[in-house]
Amino acid sequence: MSIVIDCDAHIMEPADLWQRYLEPRYRDRAIRIEDIDGVESLIIGEQVVLAGRLAGLGGANLPREELATGKYRYADGCPPASYDPAARLKLMDEWGVDRAVLFPTVGILPFPTEDMDLANAYCRAYNTWQSEFHQSAGSRVIPMALVNWHDITGAAAELARCLRMGFGGVFVPPETVRGIRPGQPPFDPIWRLCDEAGVPGCLHVIVRFGGAAVSFAPWHETQPGPNFTFGLGAPGQLMPAITSLIMDGLFDRLPTLKVVSVEAGCGFAGYLMDRLDEKYAFFRHMAPLAMKPGDYMKRNFYFVAEPEERTIDAMLDLVGEDRIFWGSDFPHIDSHMHAHELIRASVAPLSAPRRARVLGDNAAKLWA
Repeated sequence: MSIVIDCDAHIMEPADLWQRYLEPRYRDRAIRIEDIDGVESLIIGEQVVLAGRLAGLGGANLPREELATGKYRYADGCPPASYDPAARLKLMDEWGVDRAVLFPTVGILPFPTEDMDLANAYCRAYNTWQSEFHQSAGSRVIPMALVNWHDITGAAAELARCLRMGFGGVFVPPETVRGIRPGQPPFDPIWRLCDEAGVPGCLHVIVRFGGAAVSFAPWHETQPGPNFTFGLGAPGQLMPAITSLIMDGLFDRLPTLKVVSVEAGCGFAGYLMDRLDEKYAFFRHMAPLAMKPGDYMKRNFYFVAEPEERTIDAMLDLVGEDRIFWGSDFPHIDSHMHAHELIRASVAPLSAPRRARVLGDNAAKLWA
């Protein structure tokens, strides 16, 4: 029987994680949840980042129509498998999943502070807790490091620590940071560590309330609703980031670097590849590369399919049979408690070798 690997799984951080794991000198500014005037509020950098709907940070186990009513609290949206290693392994057994790639939840929110020491400490605390989770769950989970991309030196140091602890890669926010695109040379020290360790950088959708990562920002100002936000936000973040990595020459500088695109599906990959190749024919003299843009997508990238995508077979044709994974996004608000059944139904029409590749064989080769 082929291996099954969930390549977009999340934990829900315990509410007191940072109060317990931060170094003592930072604990008075810990990330925490407090009731403010009767409203449950998430505080980061001594600012309220989210209030009144914290259950929606998770919530796969709750009725979606009730998540914005204030009926539920953060803990209600955190099923035990989202924070307890033993419960996670039990859920994976029930789903028939052998391994899971773990990303943060609160950690993908903005850290609204200019204190780089504090932001770095937030990352260290999370990673230390995640390392303990990893030790308890063993090789069945593959943790992704959380680093502060606003401090490249500090981020590289923390990533190096995480790699020594056995982490399988780093979470990469698909956004510009202090006016720098993710593919530009200033970030090479972080990318180089991934390349040397043979682990991927994972571009994963982020939650932002302003700035360049808010895709279609003027549209959001009109409050078009969650279907717009969740439907278009992911590819709207990932496509610019992927384009930067390619067109800014990252893979000419680091030809063997691996990057995984997470939580935006795989169907946009063929479109973006064709689009970039078509325009490169006109503008290559302005930004010459060693290969066509699409060739980097087929050599350096992997794409995580959503459980109900219908274009998986086509992407295997266009991008490569070894390039497509799948992910559940458990336990987030737009994920399914039966994602394992949905992905198996989606790949059922594929040939047996292709089914095995998507369900886990491709990921197993990356995270050998």
